[in-house]
Amino acid sequence: MAATRPEALREPAGAGSEALGAADEPTVEQERVAPERIEPEATAPAATAPEVEASAPTEPAKDRGRWWRGFTGSLAAGLTVLAIGVLAVAGICLFTGAPGPGATLLVGHPVAAVLALLAQRVADRRTGPPAAGAGVAVVLFTVSALTLFWLT
Repeated sequence: MAATRPEALREPAGAGSEALGAADEPTVEQERVAPERIEPEATAPAATAPEVEASAPTEPAKDRGRWWRGFTGSLAAGLTVLAIGVLAVAGICLFTGAPGPGATLLVGHPVAAVLALLAQRVADRRTGPPAAGAGVAVVLFTVSALTLFWLT
């Protein structure tokens, strides 16, 4: 392998540690530099007319539907996991010969999960009454799937 290395990288024969003589010399101290912290510029509010200033809210508007969208999203995700679980159990029962879920469960769970996910998508992307209605639809799809397929 030594024959393939360039001449500049080869150590002289018998040199050993003398070839690395520069490593024994002290290193030069470098100046420590603190990372620069970038702060947003403070901008003064623009002068506005008194009637506009009185109608403007003093605090930024809070996202009111966050809890509701999180709840309905959890329901839609749970219904999807349940549908995947039912399909997995049906596959296992198919191979083992055990009695498994019926055709109603095998079709109903995925349909309810897809409908709930589509309604949740609308709830996540809209605001106001359309979002609230889509969230109610997710709850109804979940409750109806659990009632029809599990409590009967």
